Amino acid sequence: MIESIVFDIGETIIRDDRYWASWADWLNVPRHTLSALVGAVVAAGQDNAEAIRLLRPGIDLDAEYRAREAAGRGEHLDEGDLYDDVRSALSALRQAGVRVIIAGNQTARAGRLLRDLDLPADLIVTSAEWGVAKPQPEFFQRVIEVAEVPPAHTVYVGDHPANDVHPAKAAGLRSAHLRRGPWGHLWADDPKTVAAADWRIDTLMELVSLSG
Repeated sequence: MIESIVFDIGETIIRDDRYWASWADWLNVPRHTLSALVGAVVAAGQDNAEAIRLLRPGIDLDAEYRAREAAGRGEHLDEGDLYDDVRSALSALRQAGVRVIIAGNQTARAGRLLRDLDLPADLIVTSAEWGVAKPQPEFFQRVIEVAEVPPAHTVYVGDHPANDVHPAKAAGLRSAHLRRGPWGHLWADDPKTVAAADWRIDTLMELVSLSG
């Protein structure tokens, strides 16, 4: 029986469109250029931040992030950044008695912005707030702690096999691979991903049946 469902953030709950567009504007490059580079590093199995480093070798991303904040061009999230099925799926799950958690690799500011959206979730937390990021096992131990039920009764939902599906399974959690965003589509039919995922879904509403 599934009693708790934990959601990744980027390309699971929120679209990354604004994130990459804002970086392209800050770096003064066409948005399509950065988008294409993100696709290239994703296909190569690299961290997506490598796309920025390809454009600006040696860039200090933390310093650049602070500069963006100081210039009033830092992170921003609003209702338009949410995928269309988020509120309805999370609401249906909570009504069914499932504990709903959002926990993914994001900054502390992103955590505050997400909480300001008043989503139907029992907890919203980011890797920066925990001080540990996916795919580290410690991140998923924190997931198990906040889920408040045995790992076998908890599902971690995400689009990225290496960050979501495989480490969740290694921690003893159930996993759902979401075909959404570049990572979700790229590895949707990968044999290792298919074998590791307990469920393969196209929308978050498909999770509601797990609570029955």
